[in-house]
Amino acid sequence: MSTPSFDHSHYERACDQAIAMCDGNLRSTIKALIMANEYLEAELAELQAAVASGCIPSSNALADAASDAA
Repeated sequence: MSTPSFDHSHYERACDQAIAMCDGNLRSTIKALIMANEYLEAELAELQAAVASGCIPSSNALADAASDAA
């Protein structure tokens, strides 16, 4: 059984770009990526809480509303 091959060049370019943005400092690059990840996790948690409380319709409700309008 063969495993499908993936083109990792996108990740290589993204990695090179992130390192370049931090002037080649790998520690700064890792720190920036960790900070970005924490920010995105916080945003996701806020959105999940808003959906759970009914402040924002879930994607299923949005899809249902779109099909009802059509």
